[in-house]
Amino acid sequence: MNNTKFDLITWSNTFACGIKLIDDQHKHLVDLVNDMFRHVTGNEEQEHVYFNKVIQEAVKYIKTHFTTEEKIMMATNFSGYAEHKRAHDNFIYTVAKNISESATLKRISLYSFTKFLKDWILSHIAVMDKQYFVHLKIVATSKPHRLTP
Repeated sequence: MNNTKFDLITWSNTFACGIKLIDDQHKHLVDLVNDMFRHVTGNEEQEHVYFNKVIQEAVKYIKTHFTTEEKIMMATNFSGYAEHKRAHDNFIYTVAKNISESATLKRISLYSFTKFLKDWILSHIAVMDKQYFVHLKIVATSKPHRLTP
């Protein structure tokens, strides 16, 4: 199974929030998922080696992105901050659980993992992130705020 012909996720401006930093980070997350998807070969050993090579860097980047979003939410007094932070924390927990299971079992279903990432990222951006995007637009038009962390 070689998926080099297409991406799992295609970036669309419907995902954009209008803050270059956040949009660039979201695009990078999409690129990470697409790169993982391109490494789905059906060969568990190859996929496990690839997964071990990239996952720590991916998690580090995701945590950086979440921290950026959370700082912006706190700086603009976003009322949905606690719920949003919980969603971020639950996602990190689930990914850590997948990493732990991969290390214990010495295998990973890279296809299932990338599908999970795709579904989570797209639904998170489309639903939860859109809530704070709307809040940021209101804040940006009401009084000056610094919207970068």
